[in-house]
Amino acid sequence: MPNRRRIEILTFPGGQLLDVAGPLQVFATANDLAHLAGRPLPYEAAVVAAEGSIVTTSGLALAASPLPPADRPLHTLVVAGGRGVNAACRDAALVTWVRQRAATAQRVASVCSGAFLLAAAGLLDGRRAATHWGRCAEFRAMFPQVRLEPDPIYVRDGDLWSSAGVTAGIDLALALVEADLGREPALAVARQLVVFLKRPGGQAQFSAALGLQEQDGRFDRLHGWIVENLRGDLSLERLAGEAGMSLRSFARHYRQATGRTPARAVEEIRIETARRLLEQGLSVAQAGRRCGFGSEETLRRAFLRRLGTSPQAYRERFAG
Repeated sequence: MPNRRRIEILTFPGGQLLDVAGPLQVFATANDLAHLAGRPLPYEAAVVAAEGSIVTTSGLALAASPLPPADRPLHTLVVAGGRGVNAACRDAALVTWVRQRAATAQRVASVCSGAFLLAAAGLLDGRRAATHWGRCAEFRAMFPQVRLEPDPIYVRDGDLWSSAGVTAGIDLALALVEADLGREPALAVARQLVVFLKRPGGQAQFSAALGLQEQDGRFDRLHGWIVENLRGDLSLERLAGEAGMSLRSFARHYRQATGRTPARAVEEIRIETARRLLEQGLSVAQAGRRCGFGSEETLRRAFLRRLGTSPQAYRERFAG
């Protein structure tokens, strides 16, 4: 099969099933559509692992092929993620194989927390990368030399690609197909799988802005009060008063605890609440009023700035 692009999807014990199956299905569907059209199959895809049988986090076991020789010709190496990635990063032999295999590959990609394994192999130093939103803080602490971007669905930095969490691996694989075969074949695969070729917005729209409550318990009560008073006065002075602190002390301690300014936190909570209201079917105007944005235009600018999509487009996509 000399004309097929060899794709290897690496997994490990405790891997995430969809990190493997999602991209694999994209490449398989590209082959199916090529076969139906009488064209040569573009891909030869294989799931590989250091062990023959891998139990994923869902409990489903995968039969994987052995790790190929590091110098065997390879088009694309895709590294899946999952809860087992930390143990995989401590496997010196596996990390060495990833580093050597990447040197052979024409391009390298990671899905979700698979970026941890690429970073452990030194492949992301000084490069832009993405990973699951819930593990960004951990990733930054472990690999400060990587230019992590928390919002995009996927990131391309030259021949290195990385995606956000779980289903974002499908978006990444579709982008790889588009780079290989062009927009029309990639769009045909997306239609067959009933997904967007390029979904609107960034992965920030799927993370919880209220996750800032997990960072420091000192301001949990304040965050709850903000949620209950989104249409009221949420100025810095009012927030400091509710926290029982001086203005200067509050601003300093809040940023230390959450990594955000109070103004940014308020906007994130407002956006989080507006998202939920839009998902419930409320109009953009209704969501904006309930969340204290003041006008539809203010809400629209906030959505575009934080989520990369408009509130109307978000409502059309996610409203139940």
